[in-house]
Amino acid sequence: MSSHYYLVAQLPMLFFDRVPGITISNFLGEAEKWMSPADFSMLRGVRLGETDPLKPVSGLARTYGAFEKQFAGELAEWRKARRNRQETKPSFPQALVREGNPLEVEKKLLLYRWRAIEEYAVGHHFDMDILSAYYLQLQILDRLSLFNKEKGMQTFRTLSRKTE
Repeated sequence: MSSHYYLVAQLPMLFFDRVPGITISNFLGEAEKWMSPADFSMLRGVRLGETDPLKPVSGLARTYGAFEKQFAGELAEWRKARRNRQETKPSFPQALVREGNPLEVEKKLLLYRWRAIEEYAVGHHFDMDILSAYYLQLQILDRLSLFNKEKGMQTFRTLSRKTE
């Protein structure tokens, strides 16, 4: 636990949709230096989208997993209802998914997740929960980095040519 202070103190701040000052592999490398093997193993088990309630993770990761499970379920239910022209009232703001192209919608969904993680991290400063939150947010930034318009168009063109 006391070594968490040193690890957290050296981590650069993260901002949504900005390139982080640290990569996931560098973060995990630093974490492994400062954490006990048991804590590091627990941290490595934290995954964006992970909803396994039996997996040994921090309290924040477990709370986030429950949020993710509910959110993903409601999102699937909302999409199914929309496809079937039915009404449903999810707990998330429907503007997240009603407005914008698929990329914009995906970014809004990731921002919604980011804010949930921030909310769960309130009051945590130098513990496993803040490190779990940081790791989840790094995973969101890593996912955002994959959204490259030029690369996506190139892939689309290549795939389109193969189907002709």
